[in-house]
Amino acid sequence: MTALDEGRPDSAGATPGFAIELNGLNTIHESERKGRPRDLFWPWFAANVSVFGLSYGSFLLGFGISFWQATIVGVVGIVISFLLCGFIALAGKRGSAPTMVLSRAVFGVNGNRLPSILSWLLTVGWETVLTALAVLATATVFTQLGWAGGVATKVVALIVVAALIIAGGVIGFNLIMRMQMVITIVTGVLTVVYIVLVLGDMHLDKVAAIPAGDAPHVIGGFVFILTGFGLGWVNAAADYSRYLPRNARSSGVVGWTTFGSSLAPVILLIFGILLAGSSKELSTAIGQDPIGALASILPIWFLVPFVIVAVLGLVGGAVLDIYSSGLALLSAGVRVPRFVAAGIDGVLMTLGAIYVVFVATDFIGPFQGFLITLGVPIAAWCGAFIADISLRRRDYAEKELYDSRGRYGSVRWLPISLVVIGTVLGWGLVTNTYANWLGWQGYLLGPLGLGGKEGDWAFANLGVLVALLVGYLGIVIFGRRTIRHQEELPTATDPGTSGVAAAPDAARASAVDGA
Repeated sequence: MTALDEGRPDSAGATPGFAIELNGLNTIHESERKGRPRDLFWPWFAANVSVFGLSYGSFLLGFGISFWQATIVGVVGIVISFLLCGFIALAGKRGSAPTMVLSRAVFGVNGNRLPSILSWLLTVGWETVLTALAVLATATVFTQLGWAGGVATKVVALIVVAALIIAGGVIGFNLIMRMQMVITIVTGVLTVVYIVLVLGDMHLDKVAAIPAGDAPHVIGGFVFILTGFGLGWVNAAADYSRYLPRNARSSGVVGWTTFGSSLAPVILLIFGILLAGSSKELSTAIGQDPIGALASILPIWFLVPFVIVAVLGLVGGAVLDIYSSGLALLSAGVRVPRFVAAGIDGVLMTLGAIYVVFVATDFIGPFQGFLITLGVPIAAWCGAFIADISLRRRDYAEKELYDSRGRYGSVRWLPISLVVIGTVLGWGLVTNTYANWLGWQGYLLGPLGLGGKEGDWAFANLGVLVALLVGYLGIVIFGRRTIRHQEELPTATDPGTSGVAAAPDAARASAVDGA
């Protein structure tokens, strides 16, 4: 009997080592569910321990706010944004399927292709940014060491970094978990050493002298942190908790996801604010080459360890992105095996990194435009999904996540409409002054009396918060009855078996192949 006949991949789907994971969009079979909630600490900490987190200190001060304002909105924004990831990770434990499969319960089996495409764009964009940063950091450090840091170095660095990321994405879950544990230990130790070495570059008197900003600028900084941290991960948050046993503690899933994700960014952000606030020149340089600028204040002997910690930290985040982007591509309707989808995204990631490294002249402008523009529809999706999770009292009917004739339906127009409405309202309330091609945004700031695109509220980027609330409140107010009706229907899944295993042959094939 083949694996497909059983309705799931064979044991190679979850074997340790370097065997390619064959699990795709299918629910994880009971025999493959393992681990404890605290195991989630490793991938999430490793994905967010990058010294790139220090750069957010400069980005926040760029909103014209003080040290204390930046610290408060930064810490609160990080924790809240990753708490959203924790709630979505809970859905992974309940349904044992990827995030963008579980989202079908909200949007319908076919209607969910819209948020799947958005998720794919966001994760491919993030992995591209992280890859490019790793290459730029390597070239800058090599230059400071007096070695060749030109085109040849960038090409070699790109090949090495891309190979590590693509290998992790293609081989899959077990290799990623092993990589993230190693990355966590190495980067954690070296990051502490970095912080100790740059303590002398912090000048508290200069930091304390930074004037406070008004409400629009504070809110703008808060929204930027939301989109730069947790909202950049919500669409992948269940992809790693799906392997946990059903009896894993829900509070542990939420808690370890939030704690593992938030711990390093909170520490790095505070030190980043202190560094950027101590030197205007450093803060300006971070906008051009964030990690390279951070290397410029180090002693020569630590530059090689620094480039190791910088590259590994960025790879840790990009590996999770490429794994989840492959799953999102499958959920959008591309019919290829999971590892092929990850390979496709790896090629796109490499091409995008080539553009950022060799063509683009600015980093912070395109980066901020990318975060805010995609952050709006993702926030609307996140609000709708979290509202749905909070209203459900039973586990998902796994089999019907793959059947458009089942309880979740083909297309659910309410949540899709909420994403569209949230996006239209959201884009009208955000601005991207660094990216000319996004100049059309902010079209509601004038009509709503918020000062137009040049007023103070233009920097607040209220559209992300509005989109999040539209998605959440829309489901809470208007979707409650539908969810209750879904849960009252009898399930066709036999107790103790995977939903995919009980599905018809066509559904089983689509689950494994990624359709």
